[in-house]
Amino acid sequence: MSALHTALTEKLGCRYPIVQTAMGWVADSKLVAATSNAGGFGFLAAATMSTATLESEIAAVRAATGANFGVNFHMFQPNAREVIELVLKNADRVRAVSYGRGPDAQTIKRFKDAGVLCMPTVGALKHAVKAVQLGADIITVQGGEGGGHTGSVPTTLLLPQVLDAVNVPVVAAGGFHNGRGLAGALAYGAAGIAMGTRFLMTTESPVPRGTLQKYIDVKEPAHIRASTAVDGMPQRMIDNPLLLKLESGGLLHRLFVALASAWHWRAHTGMTVGHMLQTFVAALKDGDGAIQTMMAANAPVLIQRAMVEGRPDEGVLPSGQVAAVIDALPSVAELIESIVAQAEQRLLALQTITADAAV
Repeated sequence: MSALHTALTEKLGCRYPIVQTAMGWVADSKLVAATSNAGGFGFLAAATMSTATLESEIAAVRAATGANFGVNFHMFQPNAREVIELVLKNADRVRAVSYGRGPDAQTIKRFKDAGVLCMPTVGALKHAVKAVQLGADIITVQGGEGGGHTGSVPTTLLLPQVLDAVNVPVVAAGGFHNGRGLAGALAYGAAGIAMGTRFLMTTESPVPRGTLQKYIDVKEPAHIRASTAVDGMPQRMIDNPLLLKLESGGLLHRLFVALASAWHWRAHTGMTVGHMLQTFVAALKDGDGAIQTMMAANAPVLIQRAMVEGRPDEGVLPSGQVAAVIDALPSVAELIESIVAQAEQRLLALQTITADAAV
């Protein structure tokens, strides 16, 4: 049996242990279908979709591929309950859900009873342990190299910690982009890898070419750094004029941007003013703090400017540090084919070294 046949491929029903993560405004039906058709497993980014859009996107994936796929969401989005019902309605094809701020144990049980796997992403050991206690079937571990909201512990330290602490398959994320990384993750004991930035930088990505060029142009990992200026939480992004302006503008400037973003996001999602207040109060009780809650809408709105509207200098550019070593935009099929070929080559080389040493 191939070394690339793992507990992850067994559970998800994909050919290769390669997961395309759910990036807001990026992981659409075209990217997900291309990933699944190429043998990987793709997640739709429902966290930035209205209910009607998600329903349409699920239908588009179903029509474009016969393979399974996943849906990502979080419980703080205004249509979270509708997203859950849509997933359950399509449980014959939606094989997994991923999330950060996840559902409660009762909702997780509903997914599990319907045959939908729960696959949260964590950036800390304690969160991995808690997720398994709540019923997670698979854990994705994202090290600090990863893009978007991220922790401070690098993958090489966090991954073995989580592998030793949980008894479910673990997927490694943060810094992966080729077959060497996949082989290395499997050697650690992971069941596969998850990649966001590498899939963002493909020909099927919906990101406008002008924005993609910003990713290709960055050559120094130090220019892809974590900042709290956007929504109060560490988020890894490529340096650009807006990020630098937010960081130097002071609290009043950030709050002004946050209020404008919140109002724009309310109009996009259909969130009522009442729901905005409820979310604010809930966040206060959860310990997030009022200012951070007000800033929460910044990320999707500012990402939308770059990823959808093609205005990269007026929005923000979430990215893993791995973008600094990527200089090409292959198709998803070419990408996965190259990762698989290189991983098999490296794993075969390890077997040869082991065999030689035993002689």
